[in-house]
Amino acid sequence: MKTLSKTIAAACMIMLSACSQTVTDSSCHGNEVIENIMSRRSIRKYKDGPVSRETMNTILECGINAPNGMNRQSWEVRVVDDPAIMDEIVSLMAAANNEVDPGMVKGCFRGAPTMIFIANDPSYDCSPIDCGLLSENIMLSGWSLGVGSVCLGSPIRFLNNAPEAIARLGFSEGYTPIICIGMGYPDEMPDAKPRDSGKVKFVE
Repeated sequence: MKTLSKTIAAACMIMLSACSQTVTDSSCHGNEVIENIMSRRSIRKYKDGPVSRETMNTILECGINAPNGMNRQSWEVRVVDDPAIMDEIVSLMAAANNEVDPGMVKGCFRGAPTMIFIANDPSYDCSPIDCGLLSENIMLSGWSLGVGSVCLGSPIRFLNNAPEAIARLGFSEGYTPIICIGMGYPDEMPDAKPRDSGKVKFVE
């Protein structure tokens, strides 16, 4: 518990510091939501050990409370935090993508100790949007609890060529993996990358 408290406290300090570097004081001061959004980074180096089930349940509850079309909740989520199961899934993916170096398949998960696989319902055209909103809620709520994350696309390319790996994850028939999120306690704090505000314009 002490370790978790220290991790959360350190994350809060990082968030406050990052916020002051990326937005003006007037837009950030006193707003914890904005501080959390502006300080979050994609994490690709993690400390050993998965995120506790208690913490993950809180994060996942935030995820499924994301906005979604007609409340269809057109997603399914599978969490893998057992290294033996993760190794099994990676092996199935590597076997199905035998033209690719197995190390590349394993490496595409960035060593995150907890993996979240999200599948969408292709019969609903807005399902990818729903899954994106779910994912953002997961990553932001995780960050607020000191848990780092990285949203990954390359594992999905390998996974969708590996029906046995998809079967191991236990998605319902018809659902297709679309997003993978790695989660764990950060072992790095990358600098913010520049954003192009010129891509945002008001229509006059």
